[in-house]
Amino acid sequence: MSDPILLDVRDGLARLTLNRPQRLNAFNRDLAEAFAESAVEVTSRDDVGAILIDAAGPAFCAGGDVMDMASQMRAGAQLEALADVINSGLSALTTSAVPVVAAAHGTTAGGGLGLLLSSDYAVVGANSRIGSKYANIGLTPDLTVTAQLARAVGERRALQLVLQDRLLSADEALEWGLVAEVVPAGADPDAGVLADAVRARAEEVARFWLAGAYKAYGQAKRLVRSASETTFAEQLEDEARTIGAMFDTDDARARVAEFALAASRKSG
Repeated sequence: MSDPILLDVRDGLARLTLNRPQRLNAFNRDLAEAFAESAVEVTSRDDVGAILIDAAGPAFCAGGDVMDMASQMRAGAQLEALADVINSGLSALTTSAVPVVAAAHGTTAGGGLGLLLSSDYAVVGANSRIGSKYANIGLTPDLTVTAQLARAVGERRALQLVLQDRLLSADEALEWGLVAEVVPAGADPDAGVLADAVRARAEEVARFWLAGAYKAYGQAKRLVRSASETTFAEQLEDEARTIGAMFDTDDARARVAEFALAASRKSG
C-alpha cells in the first residue's frame, strides 16, 4: 500500500503530494492524518522556506471520500473528528510564516477547495474545475471553506458557489481571484502533460521565493493572513515590530545596502 502523502524536503522547498490518485485524492482517515502530520512538520522546520502542495493522478483533491463515509461512518461525530484532524494541518499552513503554493491541476471540489484556499498562491491548468459540491450529498462546507472563501472572492460570489451545483472554469476562478495563474493547455492536449506543467510552474513560484528574501515573503504572508483577526491598532503594531525585526537580519541589511548603493550610482 502506497503512502497517502509523499513528503520531500530539499534545498528549502517542502513538497507535499496527495497520493490517493485512485480516489481523486479524496480525504479518508489515512490521508487526513498523514496530511495533518506533514503540514505541522514542514511549517515547524527551520530548513523550510517554501511549501508546494500538489497531487498525484488526474485531480488535485475531490474533498472527502464519500465512498468511505458511506461504508465506514455510522455517526456525524466521526466525520467531525476527521474534519478536526485535517483542520489542524490547514491551520498550520495558513498561520505559519512560510509561503505556500498549490499546484491544483484537474478538479478541485469540496474540502479540496479549502485546501486550495489554505495556499497563498494557487496555480491551475486550463482544464481545471473548482467548486463546492457539498450540498449535492446533503452536507455543509468544512475544511476552512466558509472561513476563507468569502474573504477570497467576496460574500456574494461565495454564496453563488456554495448554493449552486457549479464548478468554476479555470478562467472564471482566475477572474474571481480564487487562483493566481492559469497554465495554458499548449500544443499537447494530454491532461497529464498539462498537470506536469502546472506542477512545474508552481515549483517556479516556490523557487522564486527561495531565491529572494524568503523570510520577508513569509512574514508578509503572515501579516496579511492575520489581519482579519486583529484590531487596526494591533495590526499596525505588528507591522512595525515585524519590519524592525526584519531590518535586524543580515539578509535585509545586505539587500538594503545593495539597493542604496545602486540608487546612489544612478543618481551620480
